[in-house]
Amino acid sequence: MKSGRKKDAVVTQLLALLRGGQAHASFKQAVAGFPARHRGVVPDGLPYSAWQLVEHIRIAQRDILDFSNNHDGTYKPLKWPKDYWPKAAAPATGAWDKSLRAIRADRAAFERLLTTKGADLNAAFPWGDGQTLMREAFLLADHDAYHVGEIVMLRRLLGCWK
Repeated sequence: MKSGRKKDAVVTQLLALLRGGQAHASFKQAVAGFPARHRGVVPDGLPYSAWQLVEHIRIAQRDILDFSNNHDGTYKPLKWPKDYWPKAAAPATGAWDKSLRAIRADRAAFERLLTTKGADLNAAFPWGDGQTLMREAFLLADHDAYHVGEIVMLRRLLGCWK
């Protein structure tokens, strides 16, 4: 297989991994029809509400996108864990939908990084310490899959999953 076709095959698999739903529920499925009355509920024994998980996914994804697209050198790392988690258990009016829109937009922007002609999946970013675009794609997919599982479990506990 020629190098260009090999890269295209890898990108195709990375996109499928990022979009989820192959071996488990996708993010889109996990949040679809999530009842507003349950979005800010923290079930006994769990540390977060659905809102906090969704907003955490948005914040972390944006951070990965900003880091991966830091060609102008303006990326500023967030402080863990303070900057990655919302304090309020419940979303403000309109915040849930705004967060979902931002997640979709930032995911599309990250996918464009992967599919940009000439994008090198294996080149270390000059501004990092060995990270590559492929590594960031795996990180993003892994992070989302973990928290999507938590959202599904939370929905089961709240009695609002299929």
